[in-house]
Amino acid sequence: MRDFRRENDGCVSAVFEPEEVEIVVQLATESGALARSAQEGAELRTDPALIRLLPDAYPDDPAASAEFRRFTTGGLAERKTLNAQLVVESLARPGDAEVEVRLDEAGATAWLRAITDIRLVLGARLGIVQDGDEGEIHDDETALMRAVFDWLAYVQDSLVLALSRE
Repeated sequence: MRDFRRENDGCVSAVFEPEEVEIVVQLATESGALARSAQEGAELRTDPALIRLLPDAYPDDPAASAEFRRFTTGGLAERKTLNAQLVVESLARPGDAEVEVRLDEAGATAWLRAITDIRLVLGARLGIVQDGDEGEIHDDETALMRAVFDWLAYVQDSLVLALSRE
């Protein structure tokens, strides 16, 4: 990936290699599908990643938490799905080439939110609860997942830095 940079028109852009595009598209698609499952009524308590995406507003009060979810889950899940979809669409490309992503402010915000959601899902799958946790890395697959988790932090940081430049 070539880091995000601020363009003269106020947009930000970065270039992603084909392998990076494949990884981000796959993870954004999965994250969007997970959010959509909540929107469609999936049981939130059965999947730790879904719990991380849509945490309890009142963890010590199940009744208040259920009432809050009744009014907010659909809209929140829909926004998370749309953010993930925007990431996938912005990486769409013909052939197997690198992709330049250009984002306006709204697109950049959607990307930041989608990357956060993807990292929440990966963190839940790895058993990462807070900063500094290494996660449960016990084979090549989880080691790769951890490497992607860290790389996405770099992508997110690059985007934030580009947005902060005037």
